[in-house]
Amino acid sequence: MSIYLTQKMPTIIRRLASMCGQLLLLLALLSQLPAHAVIEDAASISAVLSGDNVDNAEALDEGNAEPAPATSDSIAETPEILEPSPEPTLPPIISGESTNNAQIETTPTPQTDNDIRQRITGIFSEINGLQTVNVSVTQGVVTLTGETPNEKKAQQAINLTNRLTDVVTVEDRINRTLDVQDNVTTVYQGLKAQVTNLVKALPLLLVGIVLFALVAWFGSWLSNRKNMWQRLTPNPFVAELLAQTIKVIFIIFGLILALSLIGAETVLGTLLGGAGVIGIAVGFAVKDTIENYIASLMLSIRQPFRARDHIVINGQEGIVVRLTSRATILMTLDGNQLRIPNAEVFKGTILNYTKNPERRFTFELGVDANDDPLAAIKVGLDAIHQLAFVLDEPKAIAVITNVGDSNIILEFQVWVDQSETDFSKARSIAIRETKHALEDEGFSLPEPIYRLRFNHKLEQAFEHMPQNNVTSGTLTTTVPSATSSNQVPSSADDKDKEQAKARAKTILQGRSASDVLDARPDDKLMEKVEQEIAENSDETDLLNNNSPQE
Repeated sequence: MSIYLTQKMPTIIRRLASMCGQLLLLLALLSQLPAHAVIEDAASISAVLSGDNVDNAEALDEGNAEPAPATSDSIAETPEILEPSPEPTLPPIISGESTNNAQIETTPTPQTDNDIRQRITGIFSEINGLQTVNVSVTQGVVTLTGETPNEKKAQQAINLTNRLTDVVTVEDRINRTLDVQDNVTTVYQGLKAQVTNLVKALPLLLVGIVLFALVAWFGSWLSNRKNMWQRLTPNPFVAELLAQTIKVIFIIFGLILALSLIGAETVLGTLLGGAGVIGIAVGFAVKDTIENYIASLMLSIRQPFRARDHIVINGQEGIVVRLTSRATILMTLDGNQLRIPNAEVFKGTILNYTKNPERRFTFELGVDANDDPLAAIKVGLDAIHQLAFVLDEPKAIAVITNVGDSNIILEFQVWVDQSETDFSKARSIAIRETKHALEDEGFSLPEPIYRLRFNHKLEQAFEHMPQNNVTSGTLTTTVPSATSSNQVPSSADDKDKEQAKARAKTILQGRSASDVLDARPDDKLMEKVEQEIAENSDETDLLNNNSPQE
């Protein structure tokens, strides 16, 4: 058995080599290698691996059914049998003024050219302005000659010709006459046709206008039902905005119905597109106005203040009269009308004095450095608490704020109800009463003291002077003692103070003197505010006591 296998080994090797060669040939064909390369590879493989015909015959005699390996002749014929078909190529693109990209026939026929010419000629004969265009066709190439009144008609002829399937390209040799009569006649006929169509469409157009008017009227009537909108929302500004929105919706709905009735939906699309572009441009142009409008809406919803409130907005102080869709109107303490844009009000700092009627005012008084400041505080607070407008809770207090070179500064803090008391008058009266109380108890309110220093010669000159007053022309100078730092009030000063108090007492006991000591608010200012509120205005007041306030 081993001897038999040893003898047959060369034959088995040759057969395996032949099978490998065939496999390589098949792979080469599948990868679309050039035919001559496949033949050369197959021939080289056959020359190396193939045996003579005797070996093949022996293999067949032994009962092996495998075929003999292919020879070089058979391999040379194989590419012709197994060569893949070429891939389809794209139709060529012909460049020119006008090109039809359809596939071009390989073998043109005169019959096809004649059919193209007749078809184009028949089409041109039915179109006004193209009857004088001549058509000639050769090999699928269409040449247009003749005349057209204008460029529009020439382009129409070229476009119609390009739509035929068998047209390769179009040569434009049309002469544009630009004749006045032909062009004017065409325009006249077009206008005449449009007028005729308009006259025919007048009944339908009238029905559309009536339908639009009815829908728009109903929207306007519905928006004017203010009581209904105010029941839906207590905020007047929101109610007005909702009513106007409903009105606009009905107008747009009526326009859509009218245009749909007359078959002009495309006009609506054009209008909406133009309105969008115009809306963007107008939005950038009126950015501040839109910002102010939105601020008005937010203020009407939030209600940061009410009418008759005493407020300060960015340093502008006054009493609120009304809030409109554009501005907040105040009555200043001087009795003038002040309008502040709502955009500034919404972004600004608002100080509302009326929200909390209890308000504190402060003032400072100085006492002599030799006096006891706590005793001075008690005297001042006792005088303050005797005033009717001063609140017991929160109670008035006083603190020492500073110690100067010649005095001690005391700060008094007093609370009043500003709904019943004028803030400025109360502060003025409290300062007066505190000052008098301190003076009556012997506390002095020191004046500024200056220390003067002289050189030695000047001091000797002053010592030898017979009098303390030096007169030079009209200027009189009183020279204090160089060694004293504080001046003791003379009897003349005490006498002047007594005379001043007596004079003030006499004046304040006169007629109408009680008005000076009256700390009630000024009725005249509030009367002007009430008049402003009561006045009829075209602008809706957005302040509403029924709306929630932040």
